[in-house]
Amino acid sequence: MEKDVNSQECEDYRVLIKGAQAELVEKKSRFIATVRPVADEDEAAAFIEEMKKKYYDARHNCSAYVIGEKAQLTRSSDDGEPGGTAGRPMLEVLLGSGIRNIAAVVTRYFGGTLLGTGGLVRAYSGVLKEALENCETARQHFGVRLKIQTDYNAVGKIQYLLAARNIRVEDSSYAADVEMTVIAPIEEYDRLCKELVEATSARAKLEELERLYYFI
Repeated sequence: MEKDVNSQECEDYRVLIKGAQAELVEKKSRFIATVRPVADEDEAAAFIEEMKKKYYDARHNCSAYVIGEKAQLTRSSDDGEPGGTAGRPMLEVLLGSGIRNIAAVVTRYFGGTLLGTGGLVRAYSGVLKEALENCETARQHFGVRLKIQTDYNAVGKIQYLLAARNIRVEDSSYAADVEMTVIAPIEEYDRLCKELVEATSARAKLEELERLYYFI
């Protein structure tokens, strides 16, 4: 039943549930940050293209995105701004937020006054931080989907153990035997299995279905 799991592979991370926008005006230049959840690189590219079409008359549509629970895929674009003044600072903001599967576009309408390297970095990163504050996120935790099969006499004990650990029953079936499907946090999984076996005098049959991230 036990498997070795690398703790670094099981770290919690946040995902974007609902995106948002924010605006900033700096020396007459207007910066508009738009943030959206994306599942993969294709979605990120489509979102960036959508923003470029929406703000077709803007001087720049700079972008950045982070995909994967361990930020396996990251990209950024300055879209004509001086190198390292827009896309990279935006990417650093996204990485620093801990949010994954997220894309951002910051649109700039040029106001006629140059902001300089430092001013651009502050504007692009600042408006994106503001947009992130308006977003809705959720935390993903690593766990195990477990199927529990037992007779009716042990159901009460199992339900008590699950409730004590605040583990919700995902699905259940009551026929000749009772089957329950639950997701247990990885740090509680081994102890839960041991307690289920002991509480039911080994009548409960446990089957690990998969290891996965889930919302908490």
